[in-house]
Amino acid sequence: EVQVVESGGGLVQAGGSLRLSCVVSGLIFNDYTVGWFRQVPGKEREREGVSCISNVDGRTVYKDSVKGRFTISSDNAKKTVYLQMNNLKPDDTAVYYCAAAAVWRHRCPSDYFDFWGQGTHVSISS
Repeated sequence: EVQVVESGGGLVQAGGSLRLSCVVSGLIFNDYTVGWFRQVPGKEREREGVSCISNVDGRTVYKDSVKGRFTISSDNAKKTVYLQMNNLKPDDTAVYYCAAAAVWRHRCPSDYFDFWGQGTHVSISS
C-alpha cells in the first residue's frame, strides 16, 4: 500500500520560514517524481505544482510565484521530500499536499499524480 504523509505546516508571520516534509512509502521512491501542490481556502486545488522533483534525475521545477523563496529537495535514503519555504507571504496560505507520480511532466501538472497525502495547513499572518 502506498502512503504519502506530509508534516511541517503551521502558523508563521510574513517573512518567516517553514519546512514541509513528505514521506512516501510503498513504492520504489527513486523511480518517482514527487510534488507539492496547494489549495487556497475557498478555491480548488491548483493544477500546477508549487514545486516538483524527479527522484530519477534530480530535476526540479518551481511555480513562478515561489521561485527564489522555496527550495525542494529529496533524501532518497529516508524516502522523504522537503519543501523549504522562506520569506513566506500571506498569499502562501493554503493546504499543501504532497503527491507522487511515475512520470515527469513540464510544469508539474497534478493530472499525472497518482498518490496523494492528506495535506498540511500553512497559514501566514501579515
